[in-house]
Amino acid sequence: MFKQQLIDQISGQLTNLFKNNPLSDIEDNLKTILHATFDKLDLVTREEFDTQQKVLANTRAKLDELEQVIKNLDSK
Repeated sequence: MFKQQLIDQISGQLTNLFKNNPLSDIEDNLKTILHATFDKLDLVTREEFDTQQKVLANTRAKLDELEQVIKNLDSK
């Protein structure tokens, strides 16, 4: 019984030691800084990028068609 209490006490002290470790504070601060930096970058997912690329290609094709229609009307 005494051994179990001793083991529990040492385990609790080690947990507190690691919990109060400055490295954990540094890790938390680094994660916060990284999240803030990525939020500022305004990144998009690959799926969103591909979707916008398709929309842009369709818009470009439609613009080319309209330019051709205008040229045809001007030539008449």
